[in-house]
Amino acid sequence: MVHIAQRPRPRRNRKSEAIRSACRETTCTAANFIYPLFIHEADVDIPIASMPGCARLSPAGLLAEVERARDVGVMMIALFPAVAEALKDPTGRESFNPDGLIPRTVKRLKDRWPDVMLVTDVALDPYSSDGHDGIVAPDGRVLNDETVAVLCKQAVAQARAGADIIAPSDMMDGRVGRIRDALDAEGFTEVSILAYTAKYASAMYGPFRDALDSAPRHGDKKTYQMDPANAREALRELALDEAEGADMVMVKPAGAYLDIIARVRDATSLPVAAYQVSGEYAMLKAAAERGWLDERRAALESLLAIRRAGADVILTYYARQAAQWLQG
Repeated sequence: MVHIAQRPRPRRNRKSEAIRSACRETTCTAANFIYPLFIHEADVDIPIASMPGCARLSPAGLLAEVERARDVGVMMIALFPAVAEALKDPTGRESFNPDGLIPRTVKRLKDRWPDVMLVTDVALDPYSSDGHDGIVAPDGRVLNDETVAVLCKQAVAQARAGADIIAPSDMMDGRVGRIRDALDAEGFTEVSILAYTAKYASAMYGPFRDALDSAPRHGDKKTYQMDPANAREALRELALDEAEGADMVMVKPAGAYLDIIARVRDATSLPVAAYQVSGEYAMLKAAAERGWLDERRAALESLLAIRRAGADVILTYYARQAAQWLQG
């Protein structure tokens, strides 16, 4: 009898959940999530219309939400402040006020849960009367070095309050190295820097700007955020951030930039983060509300894709909900 060799059948490794689980290349757990939360001074939580399920949280609301997240294994929280208009000015001085919203909130959370890792945003847009990430000159230019000097003060104020990870999101040149020097000079050698390494001038940030009322009052952010057409430029930014002392690097947004995440992952041994931004979240929410998508399956698939592309950690507004889904 002549035996004919069988052709390969990849489906054999998909025939049961047990085999699929054993052969699975990528996993996603609560430990991979950083949970971005919006905070303000008011005593009530204010829902964000363009981000269903998210709100500007009061102090009490923040404590409750962090506790819920911690209970399902989400141990990293990123804080974003909605600052009163009266506190905003052209130089963003409120950003380094030791008694400001972020330092007070960090102290409160660290006193309650020392094991929760707190990530704080370093940029001037929440504090600027111009709505830009930097100081704006009379001719409309965003000033680089003058901005970086303020960012260093902001980073030190956050570290002094107890922040674990400083995350400069401004995209000014040279800011990672100068922030590292400023932190070290004040004795904060253990505070990490998560650099927004490849932050693109994306159309996906609209709901976030609604959440913080931080849209530019004039112009756009294309002179400092990256051109969505560019990929090699991300590797140049990566090399600079590594050389300046970044502990982790980030790609933002995530979903439309999976190729950038993969390139950055291949080019560095540092941990890579990716930010599933407000527009990505809002699109999933809107489609689910209309019955066009199964929200749980679509959201978890999107997060898995970001992990598969090479992200070690994901900033996502789905963090708590996804962690609950992953528990079964």
